Amino acid sequence: MKLLKTLLLLFIVTSLVGCKSAKSLTSSGSIKEGITAKQLINDNHKQTAKFRTLQARVKIDYTENNKSNGVSVNLRMEKDKIIWLSAPLSVAKVMITPDKVSYYNNWENVYFDGDFSLLSELLGTELDFTKVQNLLLGETLFDLKEQKHVVSNNEASYILSPEDQNTLFEIFYLLNPGHFKLDSQQLAQPLEKRFLEIDYKSYQLVDKQIVPEIINIIAVEDNEEILIDLEFKSVSLNEKLRFPFSIPSNYKEITFK
Repeated sequence: MKLLKTLLLLFIVTSLVGCKSAKSLTSSGSIKEGITAKQLINDNHKQTAKFRTLQARVKIDYTENNKSNGVSVNLRMEKDKIIWLSAPLSVAKVMITPDKVSYYNNWENVYFDGDFSLLSELLGTELDFTKVQNLLLGETLFDLKEQKHVVSNNEASYILSPEDQNTLFEIFYLLNPGHFKLDSQQLAQPLEKRFLEIDYKSYQLVDKQIVPEIINIIAVEDNEEILIDLEFKSVSLNEKLRFPFSIPSNYKEITFK
């Protein structure tokens, strides 16, 4: 069960590290006074990664209630269509599509085949395929062009927030002044005592596309805290990939309450 949680949580956040064609991206930018929200949003959209498929090896470290677990998985993605994970020796597999999240475990002979409610519950915010994919690629959870934003800044980042910030659901985007990708995105639901922070610690260039290199996640609800650190290795883009996934007919379905 813990393996399922760890594998599913990978979809919420990730880092892409260390392919032979990859180059770490450093920021030499500085905060400029007077820059508008529209300029920042346009610059951010220009850096959206463009590819058909992505493949990587991912090391996940997951901590909940001071108990840590680690797992390494293979990740394959066909943009806008499929996100696929396989644990070593195909012990367990996860596949997420725009319609559902599916999982099976060959050790325990169990499977899960359902909607996004489990992922949403784990991180405390409503998720769908697009939001999951955006988080994996270092893109904003919500489309910045769908509403007006205002700009402020700290010493290192521009801060974008909705002009009409909802007090029940607050969101802040921190943009890097050098490459205009996210440094962090933070969601708070004060009345429900929920907080989600996704920090993109560094980025890299893979085949001229900017993808995350190191990502740290903090998800808090009441007094419970989940920490996720991920490292993706051997990243490649636009290769022809297969996504083998077939739930055996004799496996037992598992549910979550």
